[in-house]
Amino acid sequence: MTGFKVDYNEAQDFGAVPDGDYEVVIFNVVETATPGGAENINFDMIIRNDIQQPRQNSHLFHKLWKAKDTGKYNRGMVMSLAKAFGLQDGKEYSSFDDFLGDFAMRTAKVRVKNETSEYNGKTYDNTNIKKFEPSKFPELQHQFKSSNGVAPADNALTIDISDDDLPF
Repeated sequence: MTGFKVDYNEAQDFGAVPDGDYEVVIFNVVETATPGGAENINFDMIIRNDIQQPRQNSHLFHKLWKAKDTGKYNRGMVMSLAKAFGLQDGKEYSSFDDFLGDFAMRTAKVRVKNETSEYNGKTYDNTNIKKFEPSKFPELQHQFKSSNGVAPADNALTIDISDDDLPF
Protein backbone atom coordinates (compact mmCIF):
# COMPACT_ATOMS: atom_id res chain seq x y z
CA MET A 1 0.00 0.00 0.00
CA THR A 2 1.23 3.51 -0.79
CA GLY A 3 -0.09 5.31 2.27
CA PHE A 4 -2.48 7.56 0.33
CA LYS A 5 -5.87 8.33 1.88
CA VAL A 6 -8.97 9.85 0.29
CA ASP A 7 -10.22 12.82 2.33
CA TYR A 8 -13.46 14.47 1.15
CA ASN A 9 -12.79 17.39 3.53
CA GLU A 10 -10.07 18.51 1.10
CA ALA A 11 -12.36 18.42 -1.96
CA GLN A 12 -12.71 21.72 -3.79
CA ASP A 13 -15.55 23.11 -5.90
CA PHE A 14 -14.34 23.86 -9.42
CA GLY A 15 -17.63 25.22 -10.73
CA ALA A 16 -18.29 28.77 -11.86
CA VAL A 17 -17.43 31.60 -9.50
CA PRO A 18 -20.78 32.87 -8.15
CA ASP A 19 -22.01 36.36 -9.03
CA GLY A 20 -20.62 38.99 -6.69
CA ASP A 21 -17.71 41.27 -5.85
CA TYR A 22 -14.21 39.85 -5.33
CA GLU A 23 -10.80 41.18 -4.41
CA VAL A 24 -8.27 39.90 -6.96
CA VAL A 25 -4.57 40.00 -7.73
CA ILE A 26 -3.09 39.89 -11.24
CA PHE A 27 -1.39 36.58 -11.94
CA ASN A 28 -0.47 37.26 -15.56
CA VAL A 29 -1.27 39.69 -18.38
CA VAL A 30 -0.31 38.81 -21.95
CA GLU A 31 -1.18 39.87 -25.44
CA THR A 32 -2.39 36.87 -27.41
CA ALA A 33 -4.24 36.03 -30.63
CA THR A 34 -6.79 33.43 -31.62
CA PRO A 35 -5.95 30.93 -34.38
CA GLY A 36 -7.96 33.23 -36.67
CA GLY A 37 -5.70 36.17 -35.80
CA ALA A 38 -7.98 38.20 -33.48
CA GLU A 39 -5.65 39.91 -31.02
CA ASN A 40 -6.48 40.49 -27.37
CA ILE A 41 -5.03 41.28 -23.97
CA ASN A 42 -5.71 38.39 -21.58
CA PHE A 43 -5.89 39.31 -17.89
CA ASP A 44 -5.50 36.28 -15.60
CA MET A 45 -6.52 37.17 -12.04
CA ILE A 46 -6.68 35.14 -8.84
CA ILE A 47 -9.29 35.65 -6.13
CA ARG A 48 -7.16 36.64 -3.16
CA ASN A 49 -6.74 34.31 -0.19
CA ASP A 50 -5.64 37.07 2.19
CA ILE A 51 -9.18 38.48 2.20
CA GLN A 52 -12.09 36.53 3.70
CA GLN A 53 -14.21 35.80 0.60
CA PRO A 54 -15.61 32.81 -1.27
CA ARG A 55 -13.69 30.94 -3.97
CA GLN A 56 -10.22 31.96 -2.83
CA ASN A 57 -7.43 30.99 -5.27
CA SER A 58 -9.87 30.63 -8.21
CA HIS A 59 -8.77 32.19 -11.48
CA LEU A 60 -10.84 34.79 -13.32
CA PHE A 61 -10.08 35.81 -16.90
CA HIS A 62 -10.88 38.98 -18.79
CA LYS A 63 -10.02 39.74 -22.41
CA LEU A 64 -9.83 43.07 -24.18
CA TRP A 65 -10.11 42.70 -27.94
CA LYS A 66 -8.67 44.88 -30.68
CA ALA A 67 -11.37 46.50 -32.79
CA LYS A 68 -11.64 44.88 -36.22
CA ASP A 69 -12.09 48.19 -38.03
CA THR A 70 -9.13 50.03 -36.44
CA GLY A 71 -6.87 47.19 -35.32
CA LYS A 72 -6.45 49.00 -31.97
CA TYR A 73 -7.55 48.45 -28.41
CA ASN A 74 -10.17 50.76 -26.93
CA ARG A 75 -7.86 53.20 -25.15
CA GLY A 76 -10.52 54.17 -22.62
CA MET A 77 -10.98 50.55 -21.57
CA VAL A 78 -7.23 49.97 -21.28
CA MET A 79 -6.80 53.12 -19.16
CA SER A 80 -9.76 52.15 -16.95
CA LEU A 81 -8.03 48.86 -16.14
CA ALA A 82 -4.73 50.67 -15.53
CA LYS A 83 -6.53 52.99 -13.10
CA ALA A 84 -8.37 50.16 -11.30
CA PHE A 85 -5.14 48.21 -10.84
CA GLY A 86 -3.24 51.27 -9.62
CA LEU A 87 -0.73 51.86 -12.41
CA GLN A 88 0.92 55.24 -11.95
CA ASP A 89 -0.86 58.04 -13.83
CA GLY A 90 1.49 59.64 -16.37
CA LYS A 91 4.08 56.85 -16.26
CA GLU A 92 5.73 56.16 -19.63
CA TYR A 93 6.84 52.72 -20.81
CA SER A 94 9.45 51.77 -23.38
CA SER A 95 7.15 49.12 -24.86
CA PHE A 96 3.62 47.78 -24.70
CA ASP A 97 4.98 44.58 -23.11
CA ASP A 98 6.57 46.66 -20.34
CA PHE A 99 3.19 48.32 -19.78
CA LEU A 100 1.46 44.93 -19.52
CA GLY A 101 4.21 43.69 -17.19
CA ASP A 102 3.49 46.53 -14.78
CA PHE A 103 0.12 44.93 -13.96
CA ALA A 104 1.89 42.02 -12.23
CA MET A 105 0.95 41.52 -8.58
CA ARG A 106 -1.45 44.46 -8.58
CA THR A 107 -4.81 44.30 -6.85
CA ALA A 108 -8.34 45.40 -7.72
CA LYS A 109 -11.95 44.71 -6.87
CA VAL A 110 -14.07 43.12 -9.60
CA ARG A 111 -17.77 42.38 -10.08
CA VAL A 112 -18.50 38.94 -11.53
CA LYS A 113 -21.68 38.08 -13.44
CA ASN A 114 -22.49 34.66 -14.89
CA GLU A 115 -24.24 34.96 -18.23
CA THR A 116 -25.05 32.83 -21.25
CA SER A 117 -24.24 33.63 -24.86
CA GLU A 118 -25.04 32.02 -28.16
CA TYR A 119 -22.61 31.50 -31.05
CA ASN A 120 -23.21 29.42 -34.17
CA GLY A 121 -26.31 27.87 -32.64
CA LYS A 122 -24.58 26.76 -29.44
CA THR A 123 -25.21 28.22 -25.98
CA TYR A 124 -22.25 28.90 -23.69
CA ASP A 125 -22.01 29.69 -19.97
CA ASN A 126 -19.65 32.61 -19.32
CA THR A 127 -18.22 34.08 -16.15
CA ASN A 128 -17.85 37.76 -17.08
CA ILE A 129 -16.26 40.62 -15.23
CA LYS A 130 -18.63 43.56 -15.41
CA LYS A 131 -16.80 46.14 -13.29
CA PHE A 132 -13.28 46.95 -12.13
CA GLU A 133 -12.40 49.34 -9.32
CA PRO A 134 -9.45 49.94 -7.02
CA SER A 135 -9.01 47.41 -4.23
CA LYS A 136 -10.30 48.23 -0.79
CA PHE A 137 -7.32 46.21 0.51
CA PRO A 138 -4.24 47.31 -1.48
CA GLU A 139 -1.73 45.67 0.91
CA LEU A 140 -1.19 42.28 -0.71
CA GLN A 141 -0.63 39.28 1.60
CA HIS A 142 -1.91 36.64 -0.85
CA GLN A 143 -0.08 33.31 -0.69
CA PHE A 144 0.38 31.86 -4.19
CA LYS A 145 -0.02 28.13 -4.62
CA SER A 146 1.63 25.85 -7.12
CA SER A 147 0.75 22.40 -8.38
CA ASN A 148 3.19 20.77 -5.95
CA GLY A 149 1.95 22.74 -2.93
CA VAL A 150 5.01 25.00 -2.77
CA ALA A 151 4.67 28.71 -3.44
CA PRO A 152 6.71 29.86 -6.46
CA ALA A 153 9.80 31.97 -5.85
CA ASP A 154 9.60 35.70 -6.54
CA ASN A 155 11.96 35.26 -9.47
CA ALA A 156 10.33 32.09 -10.82
CA LEU A 157 10.21 31.71 -14.59
CA THR A 158 6.75 32.17 -16.10
CA ILE A 159 5.86 30.07 -19.10
CA ASP A 160 3.05 31.21 -21.39
CA ILE A 161 0.96 28.36 -22.78
CA SER A 162 -1.63 29.10 -25.44
CA ASP A 163 -4.71 27.03 -26.23
CA ASP A 164 -2.87 25.74 -29.32
CA ASP A 165 -0.26 24.10 -27.06
CA LEU A 166 -2.87 22.02 -25.22
CA PRO A 167 -3.94 18.58 -26.44
CA PHE A 168 -7.60 19.15 -25.48
